[in-house]
Amino acid sequence: MSKEMFNPYYGLFEYSTVLLMDAEKRIRLLQFVTGTSRVPMNGFAELYGSNGPQLFTIEQWGTREKLPRAHTCFNRLDLPPYESFEELREKLHIAIENAQGFDGVD
Repeated sequence: MSKEMFNPYYGLFEYSTVLLMDAEKRIRLLQFVTGTSRVPMNGFAELYGSNGPQLFTIEQWGTREKLPRAHTCFNRLDLPPYESFEELREKLHIAIENAQGFDGVD
């Protein structure tokens, strides 16, 4: 699906989904996308990725059947083109609740 065909209400879906999360889920989402559970002291503008400063971004990716995926090195969340708020909310919940990091890997 091209970006031109991306649902025009999608930004509203994303924003609403995060607003309706409790604090614990917001922390898990932040950790899922950035690899850290805390916002930098001076805000999101000071997020760093593997190559220096790297803002939190959301990109369209995949098909509706896929779960969201994250790239912690780039502070990027890839979201499939879900057709409803409920679908986005459900799939994002599954992704962040079942995500596994690289704890213990040297």
